[in-house]
Amino acid sequence: MQKISFQDLALSADVQQAIVDMGFTEASPIQSQAIPHLLEGRDVLGQAQTGTGKTAAFAIPALERLETNQKKPQVLVLCPTRELALQVSEEFKKLAKYKRDVFILAVYGGESIDRQIKFLQKGVQIVIGTPGRIMDHLERGTLQLDNIRTVVLDEADEMLNMGFIDDIQSILSKMPEERQTVLFSATVPDQIRQITKRFQRNPEFVKVVSEQLTNATIEQFFFPVREEDKTEVMHRLIEMNDLKLMLAFCNTKQRVDELVESLQAKGYSAEGLHGDLRQMQRNAVMSRFRKGLVNILVATDVAARGIDVDNVEAVFNFDTPLDPEYYVHRIGRTGRAGRKGISYTFVLRREVGRLRDIERFSKVKIDQGVVPSPRMMHQKRQERFKEQLLAKLVENQSTEGKFDALLNEMQEQGFDYKQIAEALLLQQIGDEKQGAHVEAVDINRKDRDRETTSSKGDRFGKNNRFGDRDRNSDRNSGNRDRNSGNRDRNTNDFGGGKKKFSTEQRGAITRLFINLGKDQKVSKADILGAIAGETGLSGHKIGMIDIYDQHSFVDVPAGEAQHVISTMNKSTIKGKKVNLTLVN
Repeated sequence: MQKISFQDLALSADVQQAIVDMGFTEASPIQSQAIPHLLEGRDVLGQAQTGTGKTAAFAIPALERLETNQKKPQVLVLCPTRELALQVSEEFKKLAKYKRDVFILAVYGGESIDRQIKFLQKGVQIVIGTPGRIMDHLERGTLQLDNIRTVVLDEADEMLNMGFIDDIQSILSKMPEERQTVLFSATVPDQIRQITKRFQRNPEFVKVVSEQLTNATIEQFFFPVREEDKTEVMHRLIEMNDLKLMLAFCNTKQRVDELVESLQAKGYSAEGLHGDLRQMQRNAVMSRFRKGLVNILVATDVAARGIDVDNVEAVFNFDTPLDPEYYVHRIGRTGRAGRKGISYTFVLRREVGRLRDIERFSKVKIDQGVVPSPRMMHQKRQERFKEQLLAKLVENQSTEGKFDALLNEMQEQGFDYKQIAEALLLQQIGDEKQGAHVEAVDINRKDRDRETTSSKGDRFGKNNRFGDRDRNSDRNSGNRDRNSGNRDRNTNDFGGGKKKFSTEQRGAITRLFINLGKDQKVSKADILGAIAGETGLSGHKIGMIDIYDQHSFVDVPAGEAQHVISTMNKSTIKGKKVNLTLVN
């Protein structure tokens, strides 16, 4: 569909000015299709991925239809997470910049409900919140829905996956029948269609789903690495490309903390974002990141939902994502608003299958990147220093003899100008040998990383070597491509593989019963990700996972069993309460 100009839409002058301030002139495809219907008061079912501009697609019409003289909730937006609720709230505030007497409130768990009640009592017209916290306010009587004119379900499929279907139906049933109901969803499963049939009136269906799920402005590279080299490789890529603002993703909270500590030790301004942080801490971290005071934000997938910072230059998948959809969400944080972005994914030998799954899902071929060598790094430092020095010389063509005395003193001690300059360059740029310890396991060496072309298109090559540790641990994985149907039995890409434990580990495995199974739409990846994310247990320590209709089993190290049980029994998987017990 051809894009249209915002000027061609029937929008008020104050909203038009806010759009100009945000730097937009053309409406995105989803905005071009949805806004005219929503301005007319029609119900809309919109199918669009994250990053397509869907927030503005429903926020602009909602603001235009607002009655600012009434300080009662007229617009309700339901979001699956507090991060997304905050993001949507910020978008509304930007678009309402020039509108007077518009009051917007985000309500979500993790923040004082008393504070939210005070704002509701003062009067707000737009409420954005998570289903759980909205239900809290409804039960307390602190939120009234009698005057709701527009209700929006943002990322509706994600809310259903998290188990909010009952809350959503309860909230929708408490609203006036004469209202506008809007659903935006990346997918349209049967449950979405059922909600549409029950709660919408002849909705207009608008769809913008790119054949390629990832933004074409994002360059995507993967690097086959050993675990112990990841931080050094990340450091080299940052310096080589002179990156200033980055996101890094890890699969667990523990990994986030470890990476933050490693980056800080290298002198980077890095901070972490994960579920253990209180909301006030999360807000403070995000504020520093948006202002550029923090250069690298390290996050888990769940904690990163709703991060919306336009000038993120690069995304590092420090851990290969457990689910291909996570990959799309992660790298979608760069390359926004027409800017170019870049993503780097670190892949261990045993994670090759995940990389292929990601490529199939996103319909994009991810190229193998080249890790900068110490020589390349040294040359890049020289080039940058030369540019800076020339700029300084042009800026201050005459130093007026400020350093003559110091230079004369050095010459009297037997040093000429060339020696003095070389010493200064060495101090400023460093030695080429710095960081050369990685050379011994350099993944770019031909004898370590042969790239062969097989009938299966294995870019890693079946004889590829990543060092002794990975070679030994994957000794029997060479047949994976020839027996792709047996992948889960031979590897542990997504849990559930029959893993080969060392002599010390044999007999030290405990099997746990889980009260969730296929009927609850729980997968091996869900169980693996939940246990790893909540407990901090490394994914490769989680053994075989068997899923049945109503329950599942998972193997964990015996010494970690009680920790896993006590932690997971306070948690949920896909929004469903977990109950773990010992089997043996």
